[in-house]
Amino acid sequence: MTAALPVSLSILDQSPIISGHSASEAIAATIALAVAAERLGYRRYWLAEHHGLLGLADPCPEILLTRIAAATSTLRVGTGGIMLPYYSAFKVAEVFRMLEALFPGRIDLGVGRAPGGDMRTANAMSGGRYRGAPEFAEQVQDVIGYLSGALPDEHPFRDVVVQPARTGMPEFWMLGSSDYGAALAAALGLRFTFAHFITAQGGDVVTRAYRERFQPSPLVSKPHSMVAVFVLCAETDAEAERLAACIDLRRLQMDAGINGPIPTLAEAESTPLSESDRMRIRQHRLRAVIGSPSRVREQLLALRERYAADEIIVVTITGDYPSRLRSYELLAEAFELHNAEKRK
Repeated sequence: MTAALPVSLSILDQSPIISGHSASEAIAATIALAVAAERLGYRRYWLAEHHGLLGLADPCPEILLTRIAAATSTLRVGTGGIMLPYYSAFKVAEVFRMLEALFPGRIDLGVGRAPGGDMRTANAMSGGRYRGAPEFAEQVQDVIGYLSGALPDEHPFRDVVVQPARTGMPEFWMLGSSDYGAALAAALGLRFTFAHFITAQGGDVVTRAYRERFQPSPLVSKPHSMVAVFVLCAETDAEAERLAACIDLRRLQMDAGINGPIPTLAEAESTPLSESDRMRIRQHRLRAVIGSPSRVREQLLALRERYAADEIIVVTITGDYPSRLRSYELLAEAFELHNAEKRK
């Protein structure tokens, strides 16, 4: 295999609960995968926040990441992301000040504005007062102000003490799947991640616009972007296609409003599909990269160029935990991550 172009690869873990397994087993698999990720040479390990979904086990990534950070030593760990409309900006700042105190120089704070579940659950989470997007920009600025100790003079809580004091600043990332988050990140001078695994339409335009409109800030002097991609890598294209049946069925179930665990391969292969189902699967596949190591590598490099992205972060879900781990192993080999780490 020819030497890979320098690429920073990271992992976004949604802690999938596979049919026949418990949430506790899913969380244990997340911890084991994070340890493997460090060994394989991945740069970051982010945890997603979801609520009320029977297929995803992590409603509080800020807690689980402490376990991940304690089990690793060099991996950057973070949130992809904290769903900010649910929370007090002050409390988020306190939590991440504490995380920086515990694991200095290794913490990423990614924030988003999606509910991470259905709206009924969102209202339950927020005591019936889910704020949604209108206050999001103000919340983002407040979190940064509390973390950096640089709230504006006119801010009503400028003199409030945020503990632990004198800790470092986590890397702050804006997450998004539309032009809103990108525009806000550009205006505030923040790093930006586009969720290609959520929508394959227009992300390259959004991310390039972010880079063109970026305003330097005390946090970031120049634009820095990442693209988040669903990837399933196997020894051969045929095997990857076979394994992808699980996530194909999962997405059809989500379309139908079915709240359940991730289907196993046996469940997926025994489920009959209509022509309408197959059409929807083809549409969903536009936001995924599926294939052998060489095919996946080629497509990810093309996506990085299309998005003008500095980094790639990958989310992988299959119908069993060993094939998920194997996908990440093959991807690390395809990009020669260990050699990339040595070249740094």
